[in-house]
Amino acid sequence: MKRKSFKGYAYLAPVLVIMLVFTAYPLVKAIFMSFCENYSIINGSHKGINLENYKDLFEDKLFIRALGNTTLYVAFVVPLSVVISLVIANLLNSNIKFQGLFQTLYFLPYVTSVIAIGVVWRWIMNSNYGLLNYILGFFGIGPIGWLSDPKYSMTSLIIFAVWKSLAFNIMIFLAALQGISPDLYAAARVDATPRLRVFFKITVPAMMPIIAYAFIMGIISAFKVYNEVFSLFNSKAGPVNNEAITIVYYIYDQFYNNYKYGIAAAGSVVLFLLIMLFTMIQRLPGRIKAKKEAAQK
Repeated sequence: MKRKSFKGYAYLAPVLVIMLVFTAYPLVKAIFMSFCENYSIINGSHKGINLENYKDLFEDKLFIRALGNTTLYVAFVVPLSVVISLVIANLLNSNIKFQGLFQTLYFLPYVTSVIAIGVVWRWIMNSNYGLLNYILGFFGIGPIGWLSDPKYSMTSLIIFAVWKSLAFNIMIFLAALQGISPDLYAAARVDATPRLRVFFKITVPAMMPIIAYAFIMGIISAFKVYNEVFSLFNSKAGPVNNEAITIVYYIYDQFYNNYKYGIAAAGSVVLFLLIMLFTMIQRLPGRIKAKKEAAQK
């Protein structure tokens, strides 16, 4: 028995070592750094252990702006992405012409570099010769400074992020749709049930677990947004007038540009706690339901 256990641990050892080195250690180190006043990344020296970094962090108006922008980003991007992806996946799952071609086109953003996509979107949103303003011109709408006007910064970021996140959600929704029993849809056709009613009474309830998963993964990913901001605005000084700065971009800016390692670490800890909190909230209904079912048995 001991021999078998040793063999199992031996197989797990490489993964455990990687997790300890690249996940556990950085997390513990970041938490430690967040309490160190005037931490030096070169020799690890610091003035003392206190809450000064957290005090400075929450007194920084730029961090409050980043926190608000990230919350706004999550509130819009995640629901829009899930709803649009669910509708598109449902259409792709039906018998339409060139179904394989459409599935490939929608999957392309998932396997393409965010930076490369961002370059394309910077051209699309260019205020002078961008494709988006060209299309809006047909409807009598004048040029909009999507990337140059600060008040449109978050709108531009949200549009780009929703489009980019569609691919992954469509992929998992398609897989879930193909797992729904065809007998349910056959019974609905026999009863001449309207398509919209079928969608909300059969498709959506059957896919609730995967929809909840998409929400959880979307929220975690949205809180960690950085590549989208960098690829769209691509400025070392920060996004346009900091109107689209997010928590991760703020952490990056404090660490690599301002050399405020303790504040950057404190920001990382706050981000970690936010993600953990929202993950627990998302999982709470499932746990309550499981406890009720267990109590009934």
